[in-house]
Amino acid sequence: MSHTARPEGLSGHTAKRAVVTGGAGFVGSHLCRALLAAGDSVVCVDNLSTGRLRNIADLLDHRRFTFLDADIVEPFSVSDQVDLVLHLACPASPPDYFRMPVATLRAGGHGTYNALCLARDTGARFVITSTSEVYGDPLVHPQREDYWGNVNPVGPRACYDESKRFSEALTVAFRDEYGVDTGIARLFNSYGPDMRDDDGRVVPTFIKQALAGKPLTVMGDGSQTRSLCYVSDTVRGILALARSCETSPVNIGNPHEITMRELAEYVLGLTGGHSPVHYVEARPDDPQRRRPDIGRARRVLDWEPEVRLFDGLKETIAAFALAGDLSAV
Repeated sequence: MSHTARPEGLSGHTAKRAVVTGGAGFVGSHLCRALLAAGDSVVCVDNLSTGRLRNIADLLDHRRFTFLDADIVEPFSVSDQVDLVLHLACPASPPDYFRMPVATLRAGGHGTYNALCLARDTGARFVITSTSEVYGDPLVHPQREDYWGNVNPVGPRACYDESKRFSEALTVAFRDEYGVDTGIARLFNSYGPDMRDDDGRVVPTFIKQALAGKPLTVMGDGSQTRSLCYVSDTVRGILALARSCETSPVNIGNPHEITMRELAEYVLGLTGGHSPVHYVEARPDDPQRRRPDIGRARRVLDWEPEVRLFDGLKETIAAFALAGDLSAV
């Protein structure tokens, strides 16, 4: 297999100057770091509503890194050359989008529009990080990119699900009407170091509870599944898409599926903890199964995840233990 190479003889490396919206967030900060390591210049755009300066503290003095404190729901500009716009800015964890439903929808609407305008006006390649949540509580398993999903448009998760569905539609519209070079990455359950301890997603929640000796709270009966992709694999997938000519949505995730009950026991084993597992009421509309079909990613990007769950969780647990991120337990 080979990458769907972009033209102009760029040997698989296309971005010279990249704009990363949401670059102080969890995935965004890892993406900024990977771009810099590849020799690119990076403009990180973030209003720090959910991102953290601590995630990019080591980058602030880098000569090829610029931090722009801006809210993308308002028009923003980036001076000089822009070759790539990576649009990640949007609240992505349940506590955040439950707390800020309107801001979440505006990030998917106004924010995506402004980021697309930047790409259109500069002639840059545009890649949006969408989500497996566009599939909702799926009736098809595993989920392929041609599945339209099963989403409740007025449910408690709708602000996030519909924000991303609309942002995908807007991305396609800009390609069709203005000829913007676009790509859509549908991310599945990324995890790793630099997640907030109050993120609310399952991996940091279980880890902080286990390290603090608290009960691990499993929603429902724990039979619901997720497919966890370590952040370095997620970043490789996003960059592979950015450096390709692919325009159709591409699943970026790990097809290794695990129940939440199994994950809780796994985390307890790796931390050496002996906390009990407590089962609590599930959130409404919580998807019951989640596993990506990554056939398209393998075929058009020559990408698949490399980090085993055992190794990724060990790295994440070590990072949490080192940081002492046990506040708000």
